[in-house]
Amino acid sequence: MTTTQVIEIDQFGGPEVLQWRSVELGELGPGQVLLRHEAVGLNFIDVYHRTGLYPQPLPAGLGGEAAGVIEAVGPGVEGFAVGDRVGYCTGTPGAYAQRRIMPVAPLIKLPDDIAFDVAAASLLKGLTAYYLLHRTKALQQGDVALFHAAAGGVGLIAGQMARAMGVRLIGTAGSAEKCRLALDNGYAHVIDYVADDFVARVKQLTGGKGVAVVYDSVGRDTWERSLACLQPFGLMVSFGNASGAVPPIKLTDLAAAGSLYVTRPTLGTHMADPVVKQQMADALFALLRSGQVTVHINQRYALRDAAQAHRDLQARHTSGSTVLLP
Repeated sequence: MTTTQVIEIDQFGGPEVLQWRSVELGELGPGQVLLRHEAVGLNFIDVYHRTGLYPQPLPAGLGGEAAGVIEAVGPGVEGFAVGDRVGYCTGTPGAYAQRRIMPVAPLIKLPDDIAFDVAAASLLKGLTAYYLLHRTKALQQGDVALFHAAAGGVGLIAGQMARAMGVRLIGTAGSAEKCRLALDNGYAHVIDYVADDFVARVKQLTGGKGVAVVYDSVGRDTWERSLACLQPFGLMVSFGNASGAVPPIKLTDLAAAGSLYVTRPTLGTHMADPVVKQQMADALFALLRSGQVTVHINQRYALRDAAQAHRDLQARHTSGSTVLLP
């Protein structure tokens, strides 16, 4: 058996519940591989799993995104071999580990020119930005949309992707420094939500019309004001709950606000079809390779220091992407 170091939780709670421990991995089953992680991505969904907002059976691992090398393959594995460079960003949490046994279904082959840390920092965030801008609503050149948390990992990639598409993206961020960062990454305008009323500014920037789409990963704190930014028949895309869960809504409120649409998409649903998954990944790799999208890895932590990484993420002391290094 292989022994490895992992981060696990025995109870839901704050960053202090993260435990660094040794575990023994079992034997490889059919359709499984042993993967040695070279880099692990940090994402806000990891906080949701840690706190129990998205509960899972305990004890549990954390993390859904990583990149590394296949060290062994189980019976019946096709399409993957020992030595393959792979990444993943969906599937059962457990990426906070030096090694893990994985089914092949979530795996994405990495081109040789995509570094492990870039893959671990960009797969979940980049593919999230891709499905939001290209698939949840296929934005067209000239469209105007609002994207909250513009200086976050998903936000910075979304800004660059929107610029490549000819989409006018308005962002919000929590400081003048973060606003400048977002402007440098493709946003047409960025609103400091601490200093300004973002609803009033959106209306001002759109000549009173509002935007066609709002992308909101903040949740409770921005929900009602996000709806107020939409033009009639606009689409509200709720894809996260950084400030807490969105409150219950009445469908009649959507009617009164202008026949609005609301959706709560997930990356897992968009990547359930293996053909679509690879097409999305290939599109992201092409953007990275061309330089139209650059991943900003602004924080690096040792994997065993994941608790501090969680504290900094929740305190909004991070920008861009963060990786944990096993």
